Amino acid sequence: MPSIVDKRRAFRRLHDSGCFVIPNPWDIGTTRYLQHLGFKALATTSLGYAFSQGRADGTVPRDMMLAHIAEIAAAADVPVNADFEGGYAVDPAGVAESVRLCVETGVAGLSIEDSTGDKDRPLYDFDLALARIKAARSAIDKTGADVLLTARTEGFIRGRPDLAETIRRLKAFADAGADCLYAPGIKTPDEITAVVQAVAPKPVNLLKGWAGGLSVDDIAALGVRRISVGGALARAAWGGFIRAARQIALGGSFGGFSDAAPAADLNALFGADQKSGSAP
Repeated sequence: MPSIVDKRRAFRRLHDSGCFVIPNPWDIGTTRYLQHLGFKALATTSLGYAFSQGRADGTVPRDMMLAHIAEIAAAADVPVNADFEGGYAVDPAGVAESVRLCVETGVAGLSIEDSTGDKDRPLYDFDLALARIKAARSAIDKTGADVLLTARTEGFIRGRPDLAETIRRLKAFADAGADCLYAPGIKTPDEITAVVQAVAPKPVNLLKGWAGGLSVDDIAALGVRRISVGGALARAAWGGFIRAARQIALGGSFGGFSDAAPAADLNALFGADQKSGSAP
């Protein structure tokens, strides 16, 4: 299995050129399955993990999330990026401390967002948002670990879809030392191109969490370096579970099992992992 240093170096190289998809598992099983498909990197999903614990997104405590991130990072042979939400603090010093703890989990990268969680004031004021990214950058640098920092601005998914403000924040975050920039919620080719060009030559992550629309090749042609799916795979799994369970509960039908994954296939995959030493 590659070392933490090896995975961090590999993750940074992925951002140098081309375009790659970084899907989001929420437990060890989904981590190993995605790795089995050949994805070169993975990312945690705060939503996917929260739902698996019967919690709403954004309500998982820091220590619980750190333990989850460490588990995923240890289970993967490929680099893992941590969806670290807002850094579990408001003030920059608190963000810095959280980032230090996240680096210790063995991740190759982590993201910090500017969402407050307050519907009336969904984004941190510009100066505070920038100070939080500077604090995250400084915290990573002090550890001496080559962990890639992704800075997110959340306006498009928090009721503030202002492209000019989004670009202003991303450019400032880039200047503050963010390695990768991310504006979840941008969807159109014009929006994507504007963001890519504004922060160039730094790489951009695009969230693709809906069916249809742009393909991987389409997105790559727009200059995007990294494509994540957020909680979409977890929601797809929940969709299958809910449909099958509701058919039993409401109609007495077991038709929802028609698309179930064969147990033999999963046993073969995870059994092979155990024989190869991938299992803890």
